[in-house]
Amino acid sequence: MYSRKEVLDRLHKRLNEGNPIIGAGAGTGISAKFSERGGADLILIYNSGRYRMNGYGSNSGLLPIGDANAIVMEMGERDVLPVVQNTPVIAGVNGTDPTRLMPQFLDGVIRAGFAGVINFPSHGFID
Repeated sequence: MYSRKEVLDRLHKRLNEGNPIIGAGAGTGISAKFSERGGADLILIYNSGRYRMNGYGSNSGLLPIGDANAIVMEMGERDVLPVVQNTPVIAGVNGTDPTRLMPQFLDGVIRAGFAGVINFPSHGFID
């Protein structure tokens, strides 16, 4: 587990050394493991990763065909967090999920071992 300060210190160090920050999206444990071995600074997981790894397009993550937050928690706790050893893992959280009490859900994200969150799915278009 990483504190906010630890994550920011790592990223600032990379920038101060003149290096880019690499955030790798992972849909499985194996992609997370090898992203870490390849030098990723952050590993990001979000529900679209699960759909991509199963052969569906990324836009599947924007459709109402699954619980984005439950998918991310399952991916994190079962697939990604157990195999990533030295890289902060960021959870793609659907912050607009009306079925969640977001403060309690975010506490669970932290307890699971995620180092931070991004908002995903971050947009949608319904015609």
